[in-house]
Order: sequence, then structure tokens, then C-alpha cells
Amino acid sequence: MDTINELAAEERTARIILAIASEPGDAVTGRMIRTVGASETVARAVSNEVPAGPDGDTWQRRLAPRINAEETRRVLAETERHGMRVLIPGDTEWPASIDALGDRAPVALWAKGSTGVLAGPLWDRLTITGARASTGYGEHVTTELVQSAIADSLLVLSGGAYGIDGAAHRTALASGGATVAVLAGGLDRPYPAGHTDLLTRVGKDGLLLSELPPGATPTKWRFLQRGRLLAALSGTVLIAEAGYRSGTLHTAARAAELGRPVGAIPGPITSAASSGCHRLLRDGLATVITGYDDVRGLLDGVRDGAHRAVRRTAGLEVDPLDTPTPSAQREGPGLDR
Repeated sequence: MDTINELAAEERTARIILAIASEPGDAVTGRMIRTVGASETVARAVSNEVPAGPDGDTWQRRLAPRINAEETRRVLAETERHGMRVLIPGDTEWPASIDALGDRAPVALWAKGSTGVLAGPLWDRLTITGARASTGYGEHVTTELVQSAIADSLLVLSGGAYGIDGAAHRTALASGGATVAVLAGGLDRPYPAGHTDLLTRVGKDGLLLSELPPGATPTKWRFLQRGRLLAALSGTVLIAEAGYRSGTLHTAARAAELGRPVGAIPGPITSAASSGCHRLLRDGLATVITGYDDVRGLLDGVRDGAHRAVRRTAGLEVDPLDTPTPSAQREGPGLDR
């Protein structure tokens, strides 16, 4: 175990070790890192002593068998061989908006492509996602909205899946814009396999992102947790099509929890592919989207909210220039001078 502790002495490598061993969204690992740091978290995971806390024993028994020097070296080698970068909090390219996830934030992020595309403000990033079994209607509307978003200099994010996700990425690339695909497995194993060429293009002209190390395979849990990243990385989440119990609704729910506005595109009431969107609208979790102006309105709201928060922090809740002068107050409303 001394070898592992030696590897974990460096913060980045310690986080890689923990990302290999823990599942996405592991709040116990996140809390431990926040409390004692990544290196000490590794040391406690492999220690003969049970970490303090109500979840310490369960957490240690879950992580310890998955921590070993050989696997760490393999991941480090594969990361370099595939031209990936590992981002951690504190890096210039680390997307600060993802910290809103708190203890469930990623331990680290594997990136391939232009990490600089995430440097823009939150209100310039739009997630568009939806049904894998999309209809022609859903893909048509997605294409039109993405074209408008790219023309408006937005960054388009999606999950790289079949259907709406693929339409969003393809349109962004064809329109000469930037796009980010957030994957639920290692970046060395593009999933779905039928999108290998598309995801390769995204990695060259945009950015591939994952919180899972090379070699990791997608699972149902990892797909669901991928949704929280799409929500946290974007100013607004737009659901183009979704079934009534679609996993895409999980992304919308996480966005709502984070205070990110959600938009849903209505479809025919007879279309099962739109029933999830109608559910979001009925339950008041999403705003109806009838065109790009509606999307722009949601993003403008995010921008204005961020500006108001900065003003409150700076003690400028009231702009002196907006305060009526005594003479103006005496004149009263509706008088032309």
C-alpha cells in the first residue's frame, strides 16, 4: 500500500486514483476530499483503520478493493497514449460551474479536444438533449435551434447518444460551431459505437469530456449521473423530445435542482416521443419552447441573475443612478418637462 500512498502524494494522481475507485456522484468521497484533501482520502481508503463517520466502514469496503498501483499506472499510460488531459479543481480550464454540484461534483475530468471552449460564461452554454428513438420532427426542430444557437455564438453540449444528441452535435459541427459531448464511459471507448466517427470529430473540433477514466464502460447509473454534468455545465437545458419515463428527464430534474432553467419543446399529443416534454410542462418544471427567442430569453435570465448576484455581493443592490433625484420625486409621474 505504500506504493499507492506514494502515487497519491500528488493531488492530480490522488484524484485519478479516487476517480477509478469511486462511482460518479459519490458524495462520501466528495465530502472526504473537501474535508481532508485527495491524498489523505486515498490514505484513509487503504488504511487498516476504519475512517470516522457513519458511512466510513461501508465507504472503505467499497473503495479499497478497487485501489491498486497497477490500475493507476494503466490509466495514466492510457490517458497519455490517447492524448487526453485530466482536469482537476484549481486548473485554469476547470469549469467552475460544475462546483455547484457540491460533494457530488466530479473528482476529476478527462478531456480530449479544446478545453478552452468552456471558458465562456455560463449563459453562453446550452445543453440540448432528448430521446434516442427520436422522430423526424424532433430532429428537425433540434437542427433549427442548434443552427440559431451557433449563429448566436453559443456552445452546444449534449450526451453523444443516438437521436436528439447526435442531431445536436452534427448540426453544431456542420454550422462551424463548438460542441461538447459528455460521455458516460471512458473517452477511449466511444459510445455508442455507431457514433465513433461523430465523436472523433467532436474530439478534434470541439471537446469530449468524461468523469470516468480510460477503459470504463457505460452503465445505467453512469448514464443518469452524466445528466447532472450536462445540467451543471450549461446555463439552460433544453429537452427536444423524451418519453414519459426517459432518463433525459433526470437531466432536467438535476438542472431544476441547480436553479438552471429548463425548456421543453411540445409535440403532438399523440406522440410518445413528446410525452416526457409534456410531462415537464404539465408539472411546471420546464418553460415551453416555440422558437429560438424562447431559448435566448432563458439564457438572458441566467445572465441577468448572475449580474444581480455579483451586485449583491459587492453591496450594490441599488444602483445610485437608478435612484430618483429629489426634484424628480417632487415632479411626479407622467409630467413632460
